Amino acid sequence: MTERNGRIRLLDLLRGIAVLGTLGTNIWIFAYLGDLSYITTSDYSGWWKTEDLFRMLVLFLVNGKLLGLLTIMFGVGLELKYQQALRMGRAWPGVYLWTAIFLLIEGFIHYLFVMEYDILMSYGVTAMIVAFIIKGGERLISKIMIIVGSIHAVMILFLLAVSLLGANISVSFDSVVPLYQSGSWLQQIQYRLSNFLLLRSEAIFIIPLNVFLFLLGVRLMRSGVFSPDEHGRKQRDKLFKIGIYLGLPLNMLIFIPGGTFDLPVRYLFAPLLSLGYIAIIGRMIEYRKWNWLWDRLENVGKISLSCYVMQNITASIIFYGWGFALGGKVSSLTIIAIWILISLIQLMFASIWIRTFKLGPLEWIRKRTVEVFIPK
Repeated sequence: MTERNGRIRLLDLLRGIAVLGTLGTNIWIFAYLGDLSYITTSDYSGWWKTEDLFRMLVLFLVNGKLLGLLTIMFGVGLELKYQQALRMGRAWPGVYLWTAIFLLIEGFIHYLFVMEYDILMSYGVTAMIVAFIIKGGERLISKIMIIVGSIHAVMILFLLAVSLLGANISVSFDSVVPLYQSGSWLQQIQYRLSNFLLLRSEAIFIIPLNVFLFLLGVRLMRSGVFSPDEHGRKQRDKLFKIGIYLGLPLNMLIFIPGGTFDLPVRYLFAPLLSLGYIAIIGRMIEYRKWNWLWDRLENVGKISLSCYVMQNITASIIFYGWGFALGGKVSSLTIIAIWILISLIQLMFASIWIRTFKLGPLEWIRKRTVEVFIPK
């Protein structure tokens, strides 16, 4: 878990795993042509068939957890940029605002042309907010975390209470299936433009959670969680206990069918297990016989933005009607195999790319764009 060329290896490794794991959730949306019921339990009143159980086991491991981890890592990245600005005597947020604006624009392009459940737009908005918060110091960070964390928790617990009282709050987009099954790519773009606010409702809804997790990433970085020394190990041990003793049992509520716990697990309990994943991965990379795998995952983390967009483009081609049209036609095991195959391709792509270039293609475009538009 050493530092290489000024980079903390664990950070890149966590980014790589988070990006590949996020596809573990999105792959079901692609495979079932935009029907969100396949990542929820709302359509089930009893136990699942074997086919459904495979899907739920994967979603138990990744749904919300890897997205939570990715969000925390964005907060860590923001903190690294902040510390760099302090060391170099640069104004803050200054240049970083241009990076956040570019992320927002990039997310919109990704949303419009690739996938309506893009997370980058929400991250761009969150980055602008958090950039000003961390400038206010530790006390402001603590206050904001309490405020936004409380707001988010109250919203989710309210929805849980409503659901327990018998109200149906499940969300389904099964009506979009014909569009992704037989519609053209241009028709899909038109659909995303016409339904922008509806399709961006989740991205807006999770901003308080994103702000909290960004700031949590800042705090974790400052507390030395990612350090390769004994202090870092002790800090990660604390996260392990949170993840295993609290996060694991709460996330197992997803196996209760009926949809009642879908929202609480994804938006409230999942980040607890994300913390446990940080600790588990931190322990795993100390197993040096697997260094060949850690190195490749680390490379994915170095070009995580490019890999995130590339995996969604690949999945679109595989499942949508204008591509290979496999959506709705393959089993859960086949979908899992496709997820693994795309991940393996990304591991190879990242390793080959990093040998020649320092930045991923989208990372390079972002860097050049910011350099062009940055005020001199």
